Amino acid sequence: MSSMSRTYAKRSLHSIVAHDLGARIVSGQLAPGDVLPTEAALSESLDVSRTALREAIKILSAKGLIESRPKTGTRVKPRSSWNLLDPDVLSWHFPDPDPAFLYALFETRLIIEPNTVAMAAVRATPDEIKAIGDAYDAMEKAEPGTEAVYLTDLQFHQAILNASGNDFMKSFGMLIETALIGSFRLSSGGPKAHVQSLPDHHAVYAAISHRDPEEARATMHKLLRRTMRQLRQQLGMSVDHDWDQIGL
Repeated sequence: MSSMSRTYAKRSLHSIVAHDLGARIVSGQLAPGDVLPTEAALSESLDVSRTALREAIKILSAKGLIESRPKTGTRVKPRSSWNLLDPDVLSWHFPDPDPAFLYALFETRLIIEPNTVAMAAVRATPDEIKAIGDAYDAMEKAEPGTEAVYLTDLQFHQAILNASGNDFMKSFGMLIETALIGSFRLSSGGPKAHVQSLPDHHAVYAAISHRDPEEARATMHKLLRRTMRQLRQQLGMSVDHDWDQIGL
């Protein structure tokens, strides 16, 4: 079950309100520094009780999106204050993330996943390698254009994180699950793109099963860079990056 599903499987009214307001903030409809309407006005416009609204405000405050102060009201906080690793905050960036967010997400993956797959190549148990292989097989069998395409992609990458022998990496996979699903939806790019990505994924699996950490690292790096190039073309993104200079 995805992070979004876990979070909203049993949605209460105040969580729905928090989702609505959170999505507005992340999308820029409510910009940093903006003061939210009064409690009475918000309650009326959202057609919810003040109690539900107050609970929603508490949720958003805990995620670092807003702050409430006497006399000045409730204000949207700067993006630097947001808890970007919160599953809800990540999910609110989709389905239309801005280029800077996608670049930051892929930078994070480029820092973590190539090294994690090298760990898996050395540390994975036979059962964990089988799980990675099973996930790849599921990717091959996924019908293009269906939800199975990006869910099996997620399963593949999470199986690698789980095989790293590092509990922080396992938690990282669960933490950014929602963002990964969103990015996989975007990068699936139709049947052709899915089919084209399979050899890269198989190369990663083969390197792990051959216990070759350097090859595993190189193939994962290639996979992530190629996926980002595809996204740039697909979304018409023109943001420059300095990954080559940095060595990502």
